[in-house]
Amino acid sequence: MPGIATSQDKMLQARLFSYHDTHIHRLGPNYHLLPVNAPKNAPENSYQRDGFMRFDDNGGGGPNYWPNSLGGPEPDPTTGEPPFGISDLAARAPYPHPNDDFQQAGVLYRKVMTDEDRDHLIGNIVDHLGGAKKRIQLRQTAIFFKADPEYGGRVAEGLELDMKEVERLAHF
Repeated sequence: MPGIATSQDKMLQARLFSYHDTHIHRLGPNYHLLPVNAPKNAPENSYQRDGFMRFDDNGGGGPNYWPNSLGGPEPDPTTGEPPFGISDLAARAPYPHPNDDFQQAGVLYRKVMTDEDRDHLIGNIVDHLGGAKKRIQLRQTAIFFKADPEYGGRVAEGLELDMKEVERLAHF
C-alpha cells in the first residue's frame, strides 16, 4: 500500500485539512520535496514547477502538463488509503464528479462567439498547431471536436487531418 492512512482520532481528522495550507504558507509550494517531508516509498509525481525549496532537477526537460504523450506522470486510479476496520472493511472511493469539461467550451464556440470570432479562433489554432507533430495535432483536434463537432472539424480541415481519426480519438 502506498502510504499510511490517517489516525481514527477525531481531532486529528478535523485538523488535517489545514496542514497543507500551513506548510505552503511557511515553507512554500515545494514543502513536500524537503527530505524530511518527502515520502520514502511513494515519491512525489506531479507537474509542480519552480518556487523555493526545490531540491531536484525541477522536472528537467519533461512536459509540465497532463495528459501528454511524452511519458510524464499520470493519475493512478488504483491508489488510495488502506482500508480500516469498522464492522467490516471500508475504503475511500473516488466521487464521480458530474462536470463535463467540454460543455462550456462548446457553448462559448456555438453561442457566444460570432462567425468572425470563430474564423479568427480557427485560424490562430491552425497557425500555431501547424508546426506540431501529427499525433499532437490529432489529440488536440479531438479535444476541440468533443467541445463542438464543427469546431473540431474546422481545425482538422485546416490542419489537413483525417476526420475519421479525429472522431475516433474524440470517442476514446
